[in-house]
Amino acid sequence: MNKITGIIRLTRPINCIITGFAVLVGAIVANRSLSFGNTTLTRMALGFITGFTFLAAANTVNDYYDRKIDAVNEPNRPIPSGVVKPNEALGYVAVLSITGFLAASLTSIPSLTLAAIAWLLFTYYATKGKRTGILGNLIVSTCIAIPFVYGSLAVAKEVLSLIAILFASMAFFSTVGREITKGIVDVEGDKLEGARTVAVLYGSRKAAFSAVIFYILAVFFSFLPPLPWLLEEVSVWYIPFVAIADLGFMFSSTSLLRNYSRENARNVKNIVRIWMVIGLFAFVVGTLA
Repeated sequence: MNKITGIIRLTRPINCIITGFAVLVGAIVANRSLSFGNTTLTRMALGFITGFTFLAAANTVNDYYDRKIDAVNEPNRPIPSGVVKPNEALGYVAVLSITGFLAASLTSIPSLTLAAIAWLLFTYYATKGKRTGILGNLIVSTCIAIPFVYGSLAVAKEVLSLIAILFASMAFFSTVGREITKGIVDVEGDKLEGARTVAVLYGSRKAAFSAVIFYILAVFFSFLPPLPWLLEEVSVWYIPFVAIADLGFMFSSTSLLRNYSRENARNVKNIVRIWMVIGLFAFVVGTLA
């Protein structure tokens, strides 16, 4: 039972569900005119599976390559604690990747192509990209933004809508901020492994300022002129929910600037995920209401 629990913990299932849901959001907001028949619903389900399994594979392979860093920063994680052996983790990555590619291949050629790009990106990030610092942050953030684009391609081979591009941009910038914040949390272990994160190179204070810049960019893109509801891309119900998310990002930014300690950075990193989910919900409500 401990091993099964450990394998599940490797994947970060809540994050995987959020990613799968992001694919569904991308399909809904970019293809509102489509009827949700059996074919559309099947493709959306396949898209969810691809998003879920690929992030699960990415999280697992990341823990495999980070097992030495985690032994310092997070010794209770499944691999450094000995609950899951490294070779078992790699086997699980293979199963998850094959499942994701199979689901993508049953959807469309553009979807399979984008899925392959995402897989290559997260594999590079786990093996080498993470230690490149800001480049690694940009890579993982691209992987987080891709599901919204993937959702559109999974359902229809159409030009991406403004709202899909807008939300992908918001997801990208907020994730860059969160990754830089995470670097403050992991700074000691990253130093041992030679990872060139912003926190390692320039210190926690400058890393906090850098993270806040990206959080502000995410807020800016949520109300990027011309305003999305003026173009009738979303309804007025988009406004109150995205306002909550934006206020949350600003609150977390202020907190991080005031206190950029490892403990507070960890709290900010965790709560930022909530603002990201609320922002995602804003687009769903604004599209369907």
